[in-house]
Amino acid sequence: MSNQSGPLHFGPTYVRAIAPYQAGKPISEVAREFGLEEDAIVKLASNENPFGVPESAKAAMAKAAAELGRYPDANGFELKQALAKRYDVPMEWITLGNGSNDILEIAAHAFVEKGQAVVYSQYSFAVYALATQGIGARHIVVPASNYGHDLDAMLDAIDEDTRLVFIANPNNPTGTFVPGEQIEAFLKKVPANVVVVLDEAYNEFLNEEDQYESAAWVREYPNLLVSRTFSKAYGLAGLRVGFGLAQPALTDLMNRIRQPFNVNSLAQAAAIAALNDSEFLEKSARNNTAGYRQFVEAFEQMGLEYVPSHGNFVLVKMGKDLAAGARVNLALLKQGVIVRPVGNYGLPEWLRISIGLPQENAVLIAALQKALAENRAD
Repeated sequence: MSNQSGPLHFGPTYVRAIAPYQAGKPISEVAREFGLEEDAIVKLASNENPFGVPESAKAAMAKAAAELGRYPDANGFELKQALAKRYDVPMEWITLGNGSNDILEIAAHAFVEKGQAVVYSQYSFAVYALATQGIGARHIVVPASNYGHDLDAMLDAIDEDTRLVFIANPNNPTGTFVPGEQIEAFLKKVPANVVVVLDEAYNEFLNEEDQYESAAWVREYPNLLVSRTFSKAYGLAGLRVGFGLAQPALTDLMNRIRQPFNVNSLAQAAAIAALNDSEFLEKSARNNTAGYRQFVEAFEQMGLEYVPSHGNFVLVKMGKDLAAGARVNLALLKQGVIVRPVGNYGLPEWLRISIGLPQENAVLIAALQKALAENRAD
């Protein structure tokens, strides 16, 4: 029998204070909640590739399935070999992750001690805050500039206890972008003992004129870690494959704490195929460009404020009052359209809407017009 007189509290206080990550609603949940047929629901909430898994990756997985009775290659030799060739870096400069989310978490655990500081921007990816809090580190949240990163202010915010800086480029959920020359100027000024994580989950959606070669910076800056994912443009969100590029001083530490089988056999095979499927990537980029135009033209016709985006989503303001986002989101859900509320980012008036196929975008636009009309009538 317990001799405790009060409620038991397990774990550190900083862990108990964490609010769990809020993922986008799955189609099955919305179907159950609102009594809808799953095939009638349009999901534009999680920035997934609307084309789904490329055929090349499906074929690679079918072949790899014969060996599922064995453990995956813990070091991911073939995938690392393909990535090393693509980004012109040695294989030992690559860390594989269970999605890029895993890379971000590993970085926090590998480079930051409890009580030390992590710098990131207001309105940046929620996992930065979660990773910081999960290790008992100190948050330094720098106010955003036009919903994006203010790199000068972030540089000024670095103190003697700072060990990590997160930069998302393009940024989720706002879609903002920092030009390459500004990123490199920042890298030149950051103290050598501070690791900079450049999170490029949406890099493949950038226009050609905005592209820069961050992999080349890895050779010049020993404190730089570039994080990428196969979840977005490559269409492998359900397989969870990410990777980091950095010099051995960083990757050695990351691989000491990385789970040895964190990327499964099917995921490794699919990622290799998708990496080399330039046709699928180009098709996805074309669809994204056209879908972005389709969205912003509609938003402007509806008189909605939006943040110009460099990703595969758009952040749109639903009204001036703090409940506007929640009201419109509920009205959309009742019509079978799933988007992403961003109140947890401090943006309750806004919704983040992923770019889908043309017909999915059209369904969203019609549903949004109806939801806004109902909202104004209320």
